[in-house]
Amino acid sequence: METEWLRKRADGVASSCQSYQAVNGVHQNQQRGASASGCSSDEEMIDLASNKSGGGAMGDDENAHLHSLHSHQGSAAPGLEADELPPGIGQYDDFHTIDWQRDIARDRMRHRYIAKKKNDSVFNMIRGAHDAWSGWVCVFLVGVVAGSVAGVLDIGTRWMANLRLGICPKAFWLNKEQCCWMSSEMQYEEDTCPEWKMWSEIFSAGRDGAGAYIIQYIFYILWSMAFISLCAMLVRTFAPYAVGSGITEIKTILSGFIIRGYLGKWTLLIKSIGVMLAVSAGLSLGKEGPLVHVACCIGNIISYLFPKYGRNEAKKREILSAAAAAGVSMAFGAPIGGVLFSLEEVSYYFPLKTLWRSFFCALVSAFIVRSINPFGNDHSVLFYVEYTTPWMFFELVPFIVLGILGGVVGSIFIKCNIRWCRYRKFSKLGKYPITEVLVLTLITAVISFPNEYTRMDMSELISLLFSECGPADNNKLCDYKRVYHNVNDPVGLAPAGEGVIEAVWLLLLALIIKLILTIFTFGIKVPAGLFIPSLAIGAIIGRLMGIGMEQMAVQYPHLWVFSNECSANCITPGLYAMVGAAAALGGVTRMTVSLVVIMFELTGGVKYIVPLMAAAMASKWVGDALGKEGVYDAHINLNGYPFLDSKDEFTHTTLAADVMQPRNGQLSSLTQDNMSLSEVESVLRETDHNGFPIIVSAETQCLVGIVIRRDLLLAIASAKKLQDGITGNSIVMFTDTIPAVPWIGPPPLKLRKIVDFAPITITDQTPMETVVDMFRKLGLRQTLVTRSGRLLGIITKKDVLRHIKQLANEDPHSVLFN
Repeated sequence: METEWLRKRADGVASSCQSYQAVNGVHQNQQRGASASGCSSDEEMIDLASNKSGGGAMGDDENAHLHSLHSHQGSAAPGLEADELPPGIGQYDDFHTIDWQRDIARDRMRHRYIAKKKNDSVFNMIRGAHDAWSGWVCVFLVGVVAGSVAGVLDIGTRWMANLRLGICPKAFWLNKEQCCWMSSEMQYEEDTCPEWKMWSEIFSAGRDGAGAYIIQYIFYILWSMAFISLCAMLVRTFAPYAVGSGITEIKTILSGFIIRGYLGKWTLLIKSIGVMLAVSAGLSLGKEGPLVHVACCIGNIISYLFPKYGRNEAKKREILSAAAAAGVSMAFGAPIGGVLFSLEEVSYYFPLKTLWRSFFCALVSAFIVRSINPFGNDHSVLFYVEYTTPWMFFELVPFIVLGILGGVVGSIFIKCNIRWCRYRKFSKLGKYPITEVLVLTLITAVISFPNEYTRMDMSELISLLFSECGPADNNKLCDYKRVYHNVNDPVGLAPAGEGVIEAVWLLLLALIIKLILTIFTFGIKVPAGLFIPSLAIGAIIGRLMGIGMEQMAVQYPHLWVFSNECSANCITPGLYAMVGAAAALGGVTRMTVSLVVIMFELTGGVKYIVPLMAAAMASKWVGDALGKEGVYDAHINLNGYPFLDSKDEFTHTTLAADVMQPRNGQLSSLTQDNMSLSEVESVLRETDHNGFPIIVSAETQCLVGIVIRRDLLLAIASAKKLQDGITGNSIVMFTDTIPAVPWIGPPPLKLRKIVDFAPITITDQTPMETVVDMFRKLGLRQTLVTRSGRLLGIITKKDVLRHIKQLANEDPHSVLFN
């Protein structure tokens, strides 16, 4: 019965790997009978490949060398006493944290071996050169593929979004702008052209009148429902992880957490298709956040072409950091901002070489997007602006006010959205995700169509709000009481016309609708980003303030703030919209440096760095005063992910003895050489700990090392299949010490090579401030607590996070994973 239970455990590990591989298309050749018990890490990092002759970056001789190094240096590397090693040892289970120190040490030993052997032969020299350049080649491929995918998504999204309003009969695959390029007319009424047909025209109802309006309304709703229904079904059926923005989980994964399948092939495919459908359905969401997830999926998949990264979780996260930078770069055309976003917002481990590679990856992806030219203009940025009027010094005051408003709006959004997501998570609503999506889409379509500013695509709305009025503009926002004699006349200050007044009221209504809909939309079970909705909300606030400041200068030209510097046109409402957009996005995400760089790259407005910086800092300060968490950190806490933020400070005076487990009693442990296999299996069966300290004896409690539960399960299962004579009475040996007298009984099971003989240890009097810093800076999974060499307890990452929650008067059990 004991062996049957252990076999079920091992088969469970194998079955989870097989189901993951079936979903994500990860197929690897398996060796001998032991292969059924092991699996790889996030996209299945199978160590079997390292045992193949001539396969991967390391041969059999290198593998054996590393195993001997592990056995002498105490690293918890895979290995039994037998020459053939069971696969999967040294890897991680789903929803567990990686051991940064162990993975980095493994990579260093691998690198030292390659450097030592590279002068022995031409083959080893080529292998050394391949190892040195593999990182650059990997991020280059990530940049190329990610940029290509982004270009296709941009083109597809614009076409499907325009499809809700009409079609191009001569070439249905063209969007509205491309269709109008074929027109011979130089000017169109109401932003339309003869080649582009509205649905009311297709059904012979014309462009105007009640009949045309009703037909357009119906088709707008039908296309929105069709797009979102297809999106929800694809996500529900093929890739449940393709929901939301993805940045929350990417941030957690980059901190060392394993979520298998989240960066797989099916997630990439469904997320790419789903984000086009969701954005085209008119929901209050964007595709820029999901593009970061898409880029990281691409980075994860391509990393398996390079075993140096594919088989090492710590090294893989260097590629994922570069991919996150490429995601922002291809979303906004902002390569420098993408690198800073990866550094400031999502990355946990960011060495200097990762900075260089991230910059290179972002550069390549931006170049590919520019080559595809999805925006149909001469610029690689999404919202290119070119203001003719410089900003004035006194405008810093309204810019800072915009920052304050952005911080307030961002905090309100975060609190309301988290409260709604928590209600969805713990109520019956969470059991009907597709129904929620369909109802929300229907409400959004019905409410949005009557208002032209909520009806249009949000990217078009932001571009309109950022724009500067000229003599040729005929939209409502530019309906001023001006008289032009020719197109070269300067655009000066003028009273607002009826169109501007109407636009102000429509924008106020659009602001309320967008804010409320975004609160309910972010978190639903479809791909949903937050960058564009935040920018749109902030741009509306900024444009309204810009119009107010402009009319104040018109009505009160003799005020000292205007009389000294406002001789002609000194107020640009589009600039206020840009600053307001930055303030709102900063209030929601709490970004600062990367936000400013993204905004001036996004718009090409390098001259307006100071207003952007002032608004971003004001937004950050106000947001932190009203609530310390940004939206992504808030969702990390809501989901219970084990994320230890390096920006937070631990100021309490508790000790390790106050946190270690168990507080009372004895820690479950294994002795080094006097426990039988059945006794070890009994400990595994009766506990669910992820690791077991190895001690000399139960009497002395002197610490020897630590063994990981998963490694122990796989090693025992493999030994039973490969070694003859192993029974429940076999002694499990975690050391090399064997009695000199003749051995009596079944042969021992020697598991020395799966033991970490150099675990991180602290004393029970170590301040928790030091312990928290160790977990943050060393990336620890756990640390053992000792006193005078005797084992007292253990502190895991979950214990640290729950202790921090408890000290903050929050629910410590909200941390769900280790």
